[in-house]
Amino acid sequence: MTKPPAPRGGRRHANPSRIARMGRRAATLQRPRTLLALLLLLALSCALLLDGYVRGEVFNDHRVRDGAAYDQVSDSVLDSGPIWTSRNGKVQDESVPDKTIVLTFDDGPNPEYTSKVLDILDENDVPGTFFLVGSMAARYPDLVKQTVDQGNEVGIHSFSHVDLSYQSYARLKRELKQTQLAIAGAAGVTTTLFRAPYSSETDAIDNYSLGVYKKVAKLGYTSVFIDTDSDDWKQPGVKSIVDTATPKSGKGASVLFHDAGGDRDQTLKALPQYIKKMKAKGYTFTTVSGAQAMNQKARMPGGERGGRSLDPTSTAAEQSAMHKATGSLLYVGKSLIVATAIAEWTMPVLSGFLAVVGAAVLARFLLMLLVARRHYRQRNRPSFSWGPPVTRPVSVIVPAYNEKECIANTVNSLMAGTHPIEVIVVDDGSSDGTAEIVESLGHPNVRVVRQENAGKSAALNNGVRHARYDIVVMMDGDTVFEPDTVAKLVQPFADPEVGAVSGNAKVGNRRTLIGAWQHIEYVMGFNLDRRMYDTLRCMPTIPGAIGAFRRDAVLAAGGMSEDTLAEDTDITIAMHRAGWRVVYEEHARAWTEAPGSFKQLWSQRYRWSYGTMQALWKHRKSLTDKGPSGRFGRVGMPLVVLFQIVTPVFAPLIDVFTVYSMIFVDFKASLLAWLAVLGVQLACAAYAFRLDKEKYRYLLMLPLQQLAYRQMMYLVLIHSCVTALTGGRLRWQKLKRTGEVGTPTAGTGAGR
Repeated sequence: MTKPPAPRGGRRHANPSRIARMGRRAATLQRPRTLLALLLLLALSCALLLDGYVRGEVFNDHRVRDGAAYDQVSDSVLDSGPIWTSRNGKVQDESVPDKTIVLTFDDGPNPEYTSKVLDILDENDVPGTFFLVGSMAARYPDLVKQTVDQGNEVGIHSFSHVDLSYQSYARLKRELKQTQLAIAGAAGVTTTLFRAPYSSETDAIDNYSLGVYKKVAKLGYTSVFIDTDSDDWKQPGVKSIVDTATPKSGKGASVLFHDAGGDRDQTLKALPQYIKKMKAKGYTFTTVSGAQAMNQKARMPGGERGGRSLDPTSTAAEQSAMHKATGSLLYVGKSLIVATAIAEWTMPVLSGFLAVVGAAVLARFLLMLLVARRHYRQRNRPSFSWGPPVTRPVSVIVPAYNEKECIANTVNSLMAGTHPIEVIVVDDGSSDGTAEIVESLGHPNVRVVRQENAGKSAALNNGVRHARYDIVVMMDGDTVFEPDTVAKLVQPFADPEVGAVSGNAKVGNRRTLIGAWQHIEYVMGFNLDRRMYDTLRCMPTIPGAIGAFRRDAVLAAGGMSEDTLAEDTDITIAMHRAGWRVVYEEHARAWTEAPGSFKQLWSQRYRWSYGTMQALWKHRKSLTDKGPSGRFGRVGMPLVVLFQIVTPVFAPLIDVFTVYSMIFVDFKASLLAWLAVLGVQLACAAYAFRLDKEKYRYLLMLPLQQLAYRQMMYLVLIHSCVTALTGGRLRWQKLKRTGEVGTPTAGTGAGR
């Protein structure tokens, strides 16, 4: 046994209590980043909900009452004028004066038609009263501002265009307030005018809608009905629209047109003809407030009150029912407009991007299936050979830090092997007697090398320096090998181009739910991926649980770097860049103990994800490497970034969109789409299990894995990305071991 000086560059921790303090400090620093990652996902979910709300997908009620009784509605109400104003707690109705037209427009603003309607009104010098849907006003604030700036009046037509007779009083107030906010944010004004959706004439008021108007009146709004409907929404033809909108016998009228809600081409053609016709008949056009001013003038002696003119030709500001928005209403309204704009911009971009991501993921599945099949057939041909059998001894390096539960099984599994080896257990400052356990086993070709705690990379480098042979096998202290694992793992070195070999890591403790999920992931993801990357000659990672290297190649690359937390990915990319070929040997199996709790799993995958990003960033110049050594940069780097970082980061949004669609859009179609994707994943997993000769019963866990386990993996990756973007640092985190993965026997494996 030797005790060399601590390796250069290794970080020393004087005692376990200091390690614990550093771990607690690191955890404290990570909490804000975890919160930031969750807040980012929450913000995107809120943007999706807001976009769906203003588009009428979220919390919308499509019920429309038809044919309801009106026996509780008095004849005076049914025969009342179209303008209802609340004065002194009582509702008073008004009619439009004779030879006067109040042009009203419903359901806007609309980006295609509203501006054209405004142009027609401006060209003919007539005002209009536009009853706006709040969600449309929030989406198209410029049209609202243009409407007001041109001297027109605006009113409320609810926020989401629901039948208010079905809604609670609280929902009614929200519909009014939200529309006020949208109008205030868009044009800086508020309004007291209201028109209910699906209601036009007073003689259509029923027992249910009457209550709505009473409540609206108590809130201080003026309800505006019509007494002449152009029926333009039926698209009966231009002439029919003009004729139907013409009042009879010179009467005044509140006339209904639409600037949204469907094809309004006939409205655009009929409107200028109608205006010219009515002017020729001697009619005057005004707004709702203008009509009220005319009525008030008619009721007062001399047409004046307090010296102020109430002539209908007075300015729009004098006649308008609109008021300048001030204070918090204006601020909140502008915030709503901004939030809606962000959601409107974000959702199409995300939808398009996610469509690309989804297509890329499906293409990856197809590529993996095709390439894995090719890889399996090539490597399992009876005639396949790497070259002359490799029979010379190799060095097996086992870095160990507090592995008392596992280390005996690990060493004993190596001693049962069929290939000549030396075993170097590098005790990295263990405080639980790991080194003493190894020594007590009494194996003659096992050496223990002690060092002060300096981390896994330093332990591996120390082992490489002590290795006697030109091929070194690296494994974790919680892993066990099958008897023929080393013999199969080193055979690819018969090819002089091969510099490193990845083995087939298996989950040994798969009897628990979390273990079974990781087992599926290892077989489907890790090993199926490695077949693809091996065929494309750009494998990004040799797992720490089982890998073999040419000793000289490792030393030439500078050893296992301590620059990243993924020393296995770092050294693998370095081997590629040095011109070596890295291959996958599926028959060399190792059984490792996977994390047994969600907390430990999070810690492990967080380190893996963050370390992988570190390694990719460190080797970013591989993108410009030339010749064979640049293959990883040209092929491997883009694939890893796309499929191990970009697509998983955005994958949670696919789930969010799916849940959103199931709840608010089309449950059946969304569920079928989700099941189709699950079917593709199940087919890939089944094929991967077939190649690895695994039992299919574990695939019963796949649907639940997609619902729970996968979401956790996404959050881990998002957390890692946030840490990387914010410049955080992460230290090595020791996982708690149980030692339940025992020594395997040939052909059976451990923990099955």
